[in-house]
Amino acid sequence: MPLSSKEKTKIMEDVKIHDKDTGSTEVQVALLTEKISQLTEHLKTHKKDIHSRRGLLGMVAKRKKFLDYLRESNVRKYNSLIKKLGLKR
Repeated sequence: MPLSSKEKTKIMEDVKIHDKDTGSTEVQVALLTEKISQLTEHLKTHKKDIHSRRGLLGMVAKRKKFLDYLRESNVRKYNSLIKKLGLKR
């Protein structure tokens, strides 16, 4: 279930700020969003997988904290990231 390095690289290319950007808030939110979508699909077929559901809730909470930070620090980046990722906020 983890993201392959090719998938990670592709996601980073879409939202990175500079050439060697791997840890900015935007990149972390984009990677978490992809992991959340994959885990959501997994849970649609495996409804009783409680351990994965707990992990999903943790990822959603972490993404929310990153988005709250980004909204407080730079509203333009926040709005553009929300549009790129198609999140409802």
